[in-house]
Amino acid sequence: MKITVLLTGALLCTALISTNAYAQGTVRGAEEGAAAGGNAAGPLGAIVGGAIGAAAGTVDGVLGLEDRPRFREYAIRERHPSYQYRENLRVGVVLPQDGVTYYEVPTEFHPRPGYRYTYVNGHPVLVERRTGRIVEILD
Repeated sequence: MKITVLLTGALLCTALISTNAYAQGTVRGAEEGAAAGGNAAGPLGAIVGGAIGAAAGTVDGVLGLEDRPRFREYAIRERHPSYQYRENLRVGVVLPQDGVTYYEVPTEFHPRPGYRYTYVNGHPVLVERRTGRIVEILD
């Protein structure tokens, strides 16, 4: 009975987070939380870890809350060329590895490992290095 209630609560939290707070960092946080929870406690741990990770990813993202505004100003000051993406620009879009110029995020902004930035349609965006997926749009 307790597991059913816990499972229902975790699923409800996941649904609310994904619909009401699909913010930058949420998806990555959910993925990392689900993986850690699954390793620690199996399928139920993955569900709970995914919900908690999504919430944490929404709050923190790739850059800390204090570093995000400073990095946005830095990125705009750099004035790098912008890649023209013809579709709707949103978090989750996978950019091509060729034709897009990617830049390292300076360590002074305390980035999480595995991310870099570029410009798409005039907007600075943070991109996952391994996949080219946009994880944050810095507007």
